[in-house]
Amino acid sequence: MNPFVFACIAPHGGEIIPELKGSHPSRMQKTRDSMQELGERMQAAKPDAIIVLTPHGTRVEGFFSISNSERMEGIVEENGSVYRMERLVERNLALSITEAAKENALPAATINYGTSAGPISCLQLDWGAIVPLSFMPDVPIVVITPSREVPLDVHYRFGEVLAQAVKRTKLRVGLIASCDWSHAHHESGPYGYNPAAKLLDEDVVTLIKSGQLEKMSEFDPEYVDAAKPDGIWQTMILAGTIPADIRHTDLLSYEVPTYFGLICAEIH
Repeated sequence: MNPFVFACIAPHGGEIIPELKGSHPSRMQKTRDSMQELGERMQAAKPDAIIVLTPHGTRVEGFFSISNSERMEGIVEENGSVYRMERLVERNLALSITEAAKENALPAATINYGTSAGPISCLQLDWGAIVPLSFMPDVPIVVITPSREVPLDVHYRFGEVLAQAVKRTKLRVGLIASCDWSHAHHESGPYGYNPAAKLLDEDVVTLIKSGQLEKMSEFDPEYVDAAKPDGIWQTMILAGTIPADIRHTDLLSYEVPTYFGLICAEIH
């Protein structure tokens, strides 16, 4: 049984946020429209809290890091504009996830900053969380950052345990796997061009459409390194949360408006 009231794969390019689109409003409009749709679907699901899986949060080598501060805040800067966000953390949910992980011998740790509670207990909210959350209902969150030192099969197992932890809380929880895909589509990008980028993104789109998310773990590591996606790790956690035999997918959009791929999909 799926314990989440809503789950999705969502991108985190800064220009997706309407306030940051600058002088190129059409550049990510396809994705922006899809994010608006995902946000409306999440709103209709009426979550009490949202878990965000992001590659750009506080990384703890060899561990899944789980936010357990009083609140989180951060900014995204793009095209000369700044977007700010602050969210409360659903700490009981964070602790439930950590306890379930430890019970199952998985490497997970809560993280905090400053003080154990109160206004100083505040962690940085990264763009991998801010961008998709900007389209979602304003409810408490838990931010989880995976470690690339942890094997992908352990990410899948962490997803299974994450689902168990959510069931324990009795909360209505939404889940976002924040993912950008291959970052080597154009020479002008920071990682240059590699033909593997187009091929890997095509493979990812096919696997999402067919609901076979866990097969991303079969990609050759050299292939992944050449294409430079940052979404596989979060997607493997998502795959573990919703078993393949009950999983249905709805791919809303895919585009490459700059040097990296953007995908919006709901996972039922």
